[in-house]
Amino acid sequence: MAGDAIISLRGVTKSFGSHTVLEDISFDVPRGRISAILGPSGTGKSVLLKNVIGLLRPERGEIWVDGEQIVGMGEQDLYRVRRKMGVLFQDGALFGSMTIFDNIAFPLREHTKKPESEIRAIVEEKAGMVGLLDHMRKYPGEVSGGMKKRAGLARALVMEPEIVLFDEPDSGLDPVRVAYLDELVRKVQEETGATFFIITHNIPSVMRTADYLGVLFRSRLVQFASKEEMRASDNPIIRQFLAGRARGPIGMDEMADDETELEQELVAQEDELFGDDEPEIMTV
Repeated sequence: MAGDAIISLRGVTKSFGSHTVLEDISFDVPRGRISAILGPSGTGKSVLLKNVIGLLRPERGEIWVDGEQIVGMGEQDLYRVRRKMGVLFQDGALFGSMTIFDNIAFPLREHTKKPESEIRAIVEEKAGMVGLLDHMRKYPGEVSGGMKKRAGLARALVMEPEIVLFDEPDSGLDPVRVAYLDELVRKVQEETGATFFIITHNIPSVMRTADYLGVLFRSRLVQFASKEEMRASDNPIIRQFLAGRARGPIGMDEMADDETELEQELVAQEDELFGDDEPEIMTV
């Protein structure tokens, strides 16, 4: 495990039956920075996240979290390692029968013996960090999707985790709310100093938030490097994906090798609009 890495994967391979979802994945997540894993739909991004959390176990390889190898680790030790993590799920994963306050307080009440006065202070601090202090008595059904995401982020922070994991945090949000969430992610990461690890396919969002990027394609890691290195990459998969263009090795069907007539027609249509020059990497 690299000295400045808080998460390291070494040769991780995960299959479901005869279908290999992740194959020989190796990279290091730098401590105290924002890293993102991208890739077309169906490339195993969420499966990778579940392996890092320990919800799934790979057939081969090692996963190191803050200096501890978690593959094959017993449940008690794995639970201890998970205490270092907070997770923001796609839809916020809030309990509909609880107020925003009680949702944020839930991990503290479930996993600590802190008195209610201390719990209230912590919840209000984290809610203030994400701009939710005026909505604490509301229920999830009474707030917007963006507020649910912010409540989920506050809940992910209440245990003071060293690592915060994001599973497609912009899912279901309009572009303006995504931009606000991105700025909030940067702000909270700077304030907490925690390591943020994001699974997404939203290129503009990543360009606003991430320091390091990795791209998955067909079960393998194409490259993991700093945002600047990825922007300068001459790899055709990385260039196509970061540019958000149809022309390139990534097709409509993740696993198909041959281009269909429909794909050829759509690429030709795109070329009429934008030309067939080398696609420009998206920037923000």
